[in-house]
Amino acid sequence: MFKGFYTATTGMIAQQRRTEMLSNNIANASTPGYKADQSTVRAFPNMLLSAIEKNGKANLQNGFNPMSVQQIGTLGTGVYMQETIPDYTQGQLVQTDLKSDVALVDEYLPVRGDGSRTGGLYFRLQTDGQEAYTRNGNFTVDSQGSLVTSGGNYVLSTTGEPIRVTSDDYTITEDGRVLENNELIAQIDVAYVEDPDRLIKQDNGLYYTEDGNELTSAYDDNDIAFSMRQGYIEQSNVDAGSTMTEMMSAYRSFEANQKMLQAYDRSMDKAVNEIGKV
Repeated sequence: MFKGFYTATTGMIAQQRRTEMLSNNIANASTPGYKADQSTVRAFPNMLLSAIEKNGKANLQNGFNPMSVQQIGTLGTGVYMQETIPDYTQGQLVQTDLKSDVALVDEYLPVRGDGSRTGGLYFRLQTDGQEAYTRNGNFTVDSQGSLVTSGGNYVLSTTGEPIRVTSDDYTITEDGRVLENNELIAQIDVAYVEDPDRLIKQDNGLYYTEDGNELTSAYDDNDIAFSMRQGYIEQSNVDAGSTMTEMMSAYRSFEANQKMLQAYDRSMDKAVNEIGKV
């Protein structure tokens, strides 16, 4: 009886965490460059139940009493949400006509050795602690003329320095070169990671490497093709319609496990307060 309590409870916890993840996706549906999280739900190992009884025969001389074993079947022990994995597919581009907005467009990325997924491209940023990466190209120019993110992180050039402009008359070409009065002042650096799943996702659309080492530049790999679009931003890749459907499904699953838990509770109440008096 108590195994049923645990099984239903694990189902409720898994669906609650899944609902929280989907709610975060919906909340960031309009965040530029946001990558939707996906969950993987797995089951705990099943238990094999068997009935062990005496076979009715007399004990042997060595004192061994043979028993008969009859397999009943397996018993599920519940589920859990194993991990969340971002969906790194590119979002749609939206025209803003703002000079500081830049969209990073994936044209061709090499497929990983196992053939499962491609790598990822990111703008390289300078933060207080270490180098960070983002797909959010909703940049601005601060009071010192530096190109920064909404969180105040500097956008780095291929030389590793912040990009600074002295006027509003600047242009960003498709290959990331920043031209001011038709003169080259910098080139926006783009970092490449072979396995995006190894990045650590943080707030404000930032990513960090697990070991703290810097990613390689995409300009150093001739097999990678990409471009930039000035005056555009990359939208979130959250599908609001399907996400709402998944939230309703998670809610219904939570509700079903809740009903099961209530049924077990009524059965235990009857066993303790009624059958126990007999």
